[in-house]
Amino acid sequence: MEQRHLGHSGLRVSRIGLGTMSWGQDTDSDEAASQLVAFADLGGTLVDTADVYSDGESERILGGLLDDLVPREDLVIATKAVARRDDGPFGGGASRGALLWALEGSLRRLGVDHIDLWQLHAWDAAVPLDETLSALDAAVTSGKVRYAGVSNYSGWQLATAASRQHGKQATIVSTQMEYSLLERGIEREVGPAADHHGIGLLAWAPLGRGVLTGKYRAATPADSRGASPRFAPYVDQHRNERAARIVQAVVTAADGLATSPLSVALAWVRDRPGVCSAIVGARDTGQLLGSLVSEELTLPAAIRAALDDVSDVELSYPEVHLS
Repeated sequence: MEQRHLGHSGLRVSRIGLGTMSWGQDTDSDEAASQLVAFADLGGTLVDTADVYSDGESERILGGLLDDLVPREDLVIATKAVARRDDGPFGGGASRGALLWALEGSLRRLGVDHIDLWQLHAWDAAVPLDETLSALDAAVTSGKVRYAGVSNYSGWQLATAASRQHGKQATIVSTQMEYSLLERGIEREVGPAADHHGIGLLAWAPLGRGVLTGKYRAATPADSRGASPRFAPYVDQHRNERAARIVQAVVTAADGLATSPLSVALAWVRDRPGVCSAIVGARDTGQLLGSLVSEELTLPAAIRAALDDVSDVELSYPEVHLS
């Protein structure tokens, strides 16, 4: 699998990453082990988790698989903090105390002495940004974190954080954002900000929360996330008339290339400007292997242009200059 530098850093990641949000819920430890081995055997390196995934169970499962199944040094372990607030003395969220406490918890659950990429899961308006960023510096300086990133930051938030970290130990090297043919909003502000500051893009939900696979065109499969009371609202955000037109274009392209809609959708986002890795999650190993097949596909220019057109995001003032 092709490896790419994460932004302007020296860290390299596989251009398809393994997401573990379902580990500990829909995916048990045995299935997780099968996924991790299959992913690593095909050259995958980036494994992404978070302290809130299954209340930490995702991290615990991943930690239990390291070394026994895949050597720790063969993987880039990425996790996140800052997704929830609490009533404790540090208030949760992105306070310095809460962040460093969360870091210790992630290290313990993962069973490692350092995290390769530690990401702030969300912006926290209740905490001064300098305090939040000081926790990143402390984490990197201590050796417990190698590289720092953010997730779900808007364009101005990303640019502000990157500017404040210029010249610091914990330079922000990545931003993890939802990005797919159905969700191109980051092209307005986040993408240009990331490019300006040399920050790599990690795309989550590159398959449009599963909609771009085409499986929801006729009905909602009983074993899909769209049929789950917990995940149905998450999927339904991308089930509308615009999405239907885009999905049909993806299906048409897949038919012409004798491949799957999944591979077409994933190849499109994987090779967008600035994208270093597209992170895919899977219910089982079969689904994961279906995603990894896309590594063999490069979209012809004409098909890429057609998909660009049908999914185009409107840019206007102030994203583009108006004369």
